[in-house]
Amino acid sequence: MERDGFIGFDPYAVPSPGYVVDLALLEENCQILDSIQQQTHAQILLALKGFSMFSTFPLIRSYLHGVCASSPDEARLGREEMGQQVHSYAAGFDEQMLSSFLRYSDHLIFNSFSLWDRFRPTTRQWQDRVSFGLRINPQQQEAETPMYDPSAPYSRLGITRDQFPQEVFTAGYIEGIEGFHIHNLCEQNSDALIRTWDRVEEDYSPLLHSAAWINLGGGHHITRADYDRQALIDLISRIESTYQVQVYLEPGEAVALDTGILVATVLDITRNGMPIAILDTSASCHMPDVLEMPYRPQIIGAAHPQVKPHTYRLGGMTCLAGDVIGDYSFDAPLEVGQRLIFTDMAHYTMVKTTTFNGIRLPSISTYDSRTAELSIIKEFGYEDFKGRLS
Repeated sequence: MERDGFIGFDPYAVPSPGYVVDLALLEENCQILDSIQQQTHAQILLALKGFSMFSTFPLIRSYLHGVCASSPDEARLGREEMGQQVHSYAAGFDEQMLSSFLRYSDHLIFNSFSLWDRFRPTTRQWQDRVSFGLRINPQQQEAETPMYDPSAPYSRLGITRDQFPQEVFTAGYIEGIEGFHIHNLCEQNSDALIRTWDRVEEDYSPLLHSAAWINLGGGHHITRADYDRQALIDLISRIESTYQVQVYLEPGEAVALDTGILVATVLDITRNGMPIAILDTSASCHMPDVLEMPYRPQIIGAAHPQVKPHTYRLGGMTCLAGDVIGDYSFDAPLEVGQRLIFTDMAHYTMVKTTTFNGIRLPSISTYDSRTAELSIIKEFGYEDFKGRLS
């Protein structure tokens, strides 16, 4: 772990495979985020798409102001379990989905003028309770991985400058719209946000002056050690003073960054050109970003191949040929039954798991390194697999 955490934790004390979140580290992240709120008037929301472990919501809601949701079910989870503000956005929806969003949301952000125009009659009935906004595509490419770049060419996310009718800039407002949502970042520092805002300000300034709120989206790695938090504070303060708006941020990853682990067990050791260890976890089922991003998770006590005396390829237990986590080296030979600890496994893991091949979902636990208290929150079985099918 990059920070001190899981002090005294016994990896054999939890079911394997299993996610474990250190509540002390989670609270530390929340305190860092809250420091931004305390030095500005910004309100920070938890992006449920990145971290939806609702057993931790009592801790999180003591620091943050609510959640942002990307579906009616996320919005409902946020309303029922967090009990604070719910800001919702989806690339598209129908009348039934809209009705669910409106039931659970405080803010609802539209992805296109066609959606806004189609559902304008419905929104008029809710304007006393729900604040409506539009998502801007700033066409400012900052994300390094194309799959995670909302401003990539031909992106389906948000409205580009050329789609805004000129008359709205002349008028300086859009009837019924109270705010704008901007999101084009992924795991980035404040410099990327500053460049993005400069572009937004250049293109949309007349509309910003009429807005009640500006949502700067997610992708802000605020809790990372090298993140320039003062630059973020200065930017938020500048936006607040220039436009007299409420500023929102929606980090998901930053809330749970470096707070969780995935405990796995060696099931077998074989060889095909090199030693191969089969684990009771799966890149495909339990840590899909390893294949999608792609990225290489760290393992406590392990290093890159050939750095330590014993190098293994670590593979999952599914039938997918590419279910490979990566190559790692260890000080001593691995043994069947040995537990391995993958770090930084809280965000974009539990929310993305699948039961492909009937592989069971990892258990979910919490640990508090301040008290050594361990709680096994949930275990999964056959009914969870069967319940997804027909």
